[in-house]
Amino acid sequence: MTSIGGAEMVDWNLAVATATRLVRPGPEVSRDEARAVVAELRRHAKASEEHVRGFTRMGTEETHDTPVLVVDRPGWVRANVAGFREILKPLLEKMQERRGNSAGGAVLGVVGGKVTGVELGMLLSFLSSRVLGQYETFAPATRDLPAGGSGGGRLLLVAPNIVHVERELDVDVHDFRLWVCLHEETHRTQFSAVPWLRDHLEGEIQSFLAETDVDPMTFLERIREAAQSLAGGRPEAEEDDGGRSLVELVQSPAQREILGRLTAVMSLLEGHADFVMDGVGPAVVPSVAEIREKFQQRRAKGASRLDTALRKLLGLDAKLRQYRDGERFVRAVVDEVGMDGFNRVWTSPNTLPTKAEISQPADWITRVHRPAGS
Repeated sequence: MTSIGGAEMVDWNLAVATATRLVRPGPEVSRDEARAVVAELRRHAKASEEHVRGFTRMGTEETHDTPVLVVDRPGWVRANVAGFREILKPLLEKMQERRGNSAGGAVLGVVGGKVTGVELGMLLSFLSSRVLGQYETFAPATRDLPAGGSGGGRLLLVAPNIVHVERELDVDVHDFRLWVCLHEETHRTQFSAVPWLRDHLEGEIQSFLAETDVDPMTFLERIREAAQSLAGGRPEAEEDDGGRSLVELVQSPAQREILGRLTAVMSLLEGHADFVMDGVGPAVVPSVAEIREKFQQRRAKGASRLDTALRKLLGLDAKLRQYRDGERFVRAVVDEVGMDGFNRVWTSPNTLPTKAEISQPADWITRVHRPAGS
């Protein structure tokens, strides 16, 4: 990245090093157990391709050109830093330009990208123990982390986190691993089978970032507040900010409109993955009902007050709502017009549901399936 005054906004290498140093150790497993978990996750990921394609009627075997990587927590950190660096590059370059002319420029010159890198690393270390799997839509290929040949993309399965949760829930480990793979494979299928979806989503994100007019000092302060909450320095941060998330704190009026569209798309993607995971489940995951019940209880119960504060600041509570609202939308549409009728959602950006339609599936059905005058 370019830099102003010899200092980057974020020292990405230091962010990786900090997160790797602070990341919590995973559950205790022997070397042989670890190898067995990795091998089984790879088998389940492969088997999930056919299960998801058959249930969703999306894509073909040839559409899956993105790699599946089973990683540990530091591996998840490295992969996400690469993705963040790519997608945030325009925003950070814009903020660097502003830094040189702003009142806070001198302070940022002192604070520099190293402090920001440390604080971002703290946040990544927190998140790295909570993600079971992830489809990285905008992931660039690196020396250690391959990506898809058509502009990026890779599926990550975080083995220690999967083992931790399956033990915590006390469920059948083989069923749980396949259940997780079904969810993540659905995301892989969404982007592999719908060629325009990645570019559309990237365009919306870049439009959101282009509208950002936040002072660099403000942005830095928000990252610092989240990091200090994690370290115990400001456990009341979410109350000071009225419970607003990091995303909400940098919104302009134009961004709110874009964010509404992004929220609708993410709700659709997450809800569709949950719907598919449960729809395929009874045929291939014998204990799916028990897994779903226990997993939902775990989501609803939440964690410590500090964990809740960080979830609010980072916007993770919104992600949990996306699972719930999106799944209800998909289920209602499939019940009304069937799977093929639902799949019209993937026709073009114009057939994606709006934020209002996520809450009112009948309105989407009327607009897409029963337009006025037809």
